[in-house]
Amino acid sequence: MIRFDFILVAAALTGLLGNPLQTSQASRDVARQERMRDARQDQLYTEGQHLLERGLWQQAATVFAELAKSKTTRSDAAMYWRAYSLNRLGQKAEALAAAAELMAAYPGSKWIADAKALELQVRQSAGQQVSPAQEADEELKLLALQGLQHSDPEQAIPMLEKILQGANSPRLKDRALFVLAQSQSVRARQVLGNVARGSGNPDLQRKAIQYLGVHGGRESRELLSEIYASSSDIDIKRRILRSFAVSRDRARVLAAATNETVPELRAEAVQQLGVMGAHDELWQLYQKESSIDVKKKMIQAMFVGRDLTRMSELAATEKNPELRRAAIRNLGLMGSGKAGDMLMALYAKEQDATVKKTIIEGFMHQNNAEQLVAIARKETDPVLRKEIVSRLSHMRSKVALDYLMEILNK
Repeated sequence: MIRFDFILVAAALTGLLGNPLQTSQASRDVARQERMRDARQDQLYTEGQHLLERGLWQQAATVFAELAKSKTTRSDAAMYWRAYSLNRLGQKAEALAAAAELMAAYPGSKWIADAKALELQVRQSAGQQVSPAQEADEELKLLALQGLQHSDPEQAIPMLEKILQGANSPRLKDRALFVLAQSQSVRARQVLGNVARGSGNPDLQRKAIQYLGVHGGRESRELLSEIYASSSDIDIKRRILRSFAVSRDRARVLAAATNETVPELRAEAVQQLGVMGAHDELWQLYQKESSIDVKKKMIQAMFVGRDLTRMSELAATEKNPELRRAAIRNLGLMGSGKAGDMLMALYAKEQDATVKKTIIEGFMHQNNAEQLVAIARKETDPVLRKEIVSRLSHMRSKVALDYLMEILNK
């Protein structure tokens, strides 16, 4: 009777609280859907920017209208670029309405200043058609500014600053930032630094951060470090880490990988260390890391950095089965030469069938029919041998074909 009551209570609790495994799976499904949605929004935004660059205003307006309805972190930016596109189409009233909609819906947005500048431009040109030559005029203006930058940089900087603050095309603003980044003028660096801090819209801020990494020296890296410390925006911080990597500032990237408390940023720092080829630093971090997810990122970073020695060591000695399989898979993607020999040695010693299947998968990634045939001849487990033959049947290789014919002729 007691046992029966216990079962009833357990069943009741399960009904009330839900199955923990089902809840965990549901959480993962939600997270996956959110990632897919975010990726779709990023794709739409990039598509819209490309349409702007090509002057396809109607298509751009349609894309940004769709993005604005999604109510994501880029909805305000999408509303601005929709208004901008409508203005370029000559639809003044619609452009004004779109700008007003942005200012009403997102009064704290960083795109408000751009929207106000666009509104002023539209009102000044009310009743006029947008000149088809306007884009060409902008290009000529910027070429003239670039020439002026070399002969009289102090006179050019206020003009460049005006371009950044006005309702100009994204390409023109981007090029204005590029000219500023090329300048050695103290004032130019100040303007670029202010944009990197967020004085302009978020797109300009990201570009300024990128240019500081590409064209900046020690002072630029110190500025980026200051912005990183003061910002709470994960995307901005992620871009700063990439700029540190571009400028080969290994110390700051390593500091973020070591001390950053936000998992996404720590993972980004780890990834950039891989790009920079910081093998020893990554290995030291791996020994101290407790998070399985971050360790996975480290293994991926080692793969990006082509650290064959460490990858082989992890494939052979890592205690966590999931991490070990990740190392083996990456080892399989690192080529069929030395990596193939390492996988062969691992297979000969391995007892775990699941790990052996991962090694077989690695040979498949290498298109390494020779090694697969060699282990098939020695493998006594019928399930594993079937797995190998199945992989060989999908490979376009004379070695694989000869072995398959050999089996058929027995």
